[in-house]
Amino acid sequence: MSYLETIGKNAKKAFEDLKGIKHKKIKKVLDNYNQSLLRNTNRIIKENLKDVKNVKRKHLIDRLILNKKRIEGIRNSINQIAKFKDPIGRVLEKWNRPNNLTIKKITTPIGVIGVIYESRPNVTADVAALCLKSGNCSILRGGSEAFNSNKLLANLFRDNLRKNNINQNCVQFIENKNRKVVDQLLSKMSSYIDVIVPRGGKGLVAKVQKFSNVHVIGHLEGMCHIYVDKTANLKMAKDLIINAKMRRTSICGAVETLLIEEKALNTHAKEIINSLLSSGCEVRVDQKVNKVFKGKLKNAKEIDWRTEYLDAIISIKAVKNVKDAIKHILKYGTMHTDSIITNNKKNAEVFLNGVNSSIAMHNVSTQFADGGEFGFGGEIGISTNKLPPRGPVGINQLTSYKYFVSGKGIIRP
Repeated sequence: MSYLETIGKNAKKAFEDLKGIKHKKIKKVLDNYNQSLLRNTNRIIKENLKDVKNVKRKHLIDRLILNKKRIEGIRNSINQIAKFKDPIGRVLEKWNRPNNLTIKKITTPIGVIGVIYESRPNVTADVAALCLKSGNCSILRGGSEAFNSNKLLANLFRDNLRKNNINQNCVQFIENKNRKVVDQLLSKMSSYIDVIVPRGGKGLVAKVQKFSNVHVIGHLEGMCHIYVDKTANLKMAKDLIINAKMRRTSICGAVETLLIEEKALNTHAKEIINSLLSSGCEVRVDQKVNKVFKGKLKNAKEIDWRTEYLDAIISIKAVKNVKDAIKHILKYGTMHTDSIITNNKKNAEVFLNGVNSSIAMHNVSTQFADGGEFGFGGEIGISTNKLPPRGPVGINQLTSYKYFVSGKGIIRP
């Protein structure tokens, strides 16, 4: 039996074992894990430093780093997840038929969830906690650049499962660094894995969507847009845009393209763009915007409207109105997160209904595209699939359902 098959069989067995575990015990595992993270903070930082020193792709460093503040952030997420009510066994709907059939729609776990991710070691803790809380088991394949951090975080979780007499294989971390493991995970494990979630760059997600034999929850790119119309409060617009671009440039919720109404070029564009430049952001603009700056700025090319920079770079375009902004987003967007800054309620309504984003915002920074900020405790990822789940995927989105149908000897005529 191959290495992956063993992991798959272990996961299936753990999932069956988990069905008999009371929810109080799952909460205790998460509480214990939270304390383990606190006790092992220095050890986690030490392992993380090994990863940071070895990283070859320097743009990944921001996502990779774990310090005391970020570990505290992980602990806060685990704490929130632990407090949620049991999402399994809830009655979503119930109705009676004229023939006295009683039908209930009841939440169930999905099963075994495979997660392939890059860079961010916090994903290991978040996914392990979210999956366990929702009655699922997880198989984790983190990027080699975060190997030491991921391995320790996963092992600490497994330790706490074992201490609470729960099958430790509810969470398994793939320690084989060979890239062929990902191919096998996608193409040979459909008997063991129910859902695959990719969290990483465009190349990884495209590969998963192309080769996976099981259902995929994920997004290809975070091509996030902000549209500013002439009624927008200028200070609000500046603050939101700087935050959406510069707070953390490396996350999928960072804005990549700014659309400005033509009638707002003289009133808004200059100050907004100067604020971006002062913040250390490179701007690439179309000809109409550059005309306001007498041609002194860098001209945007067609490829810029399609580029997820994940860096301190933003493309800026003038559009006629809200409908023109929507048209641009429908052409170049990736159904992730798009926001409008306006004081015009009608424009806001047209925008929110018109874009096909999984998250549509009004006067809000796109950096709020995050499960923790939605009150989910954390997220297993952001889904831009048109079919559910969409947006941040938390414990309630990690459930399926089935119908319980009951009666008293009813036969169909």
